[in-house]
Amino acid sequence: MKVKFLLLMGAMMLLASPIFAQTQSSGPNWVAITSGFSMAFASGICGLAQGKAVAAAVEGMARNPAAAGAIRLALIIGLALIESLALYTLLIVFAKLPAA
Repeated sequence: MKVKFLLLMGAMMLLASPIFAQTQSSGPNWVAITSGFSMAFASGICGLAQGKAVAAAVEGMARNPAAAGAIRLALIIGLALIESLALYTLLIVFAKLPAA
């Protein structure tokens, strides 16, 4: 009984697959909408992370002025890595959006 049901469901899925192959949709462009949300989310997270990194670096420099040079170098490298999250997200957004 279960085998018949599974075979029937499998056959129905194979026969129904051309339905999902339509090329033009009359609804909203979900790729553009979700790309905008992902870019906003990535930019917000980058802003929070950069603010926290700068605050921690300034506090570290205030506590130990002799180590300011090393802290500043680590801060610049860290900020570049944090910013790369937003740049990679932007690259993916432009790669996924269809040409108008």
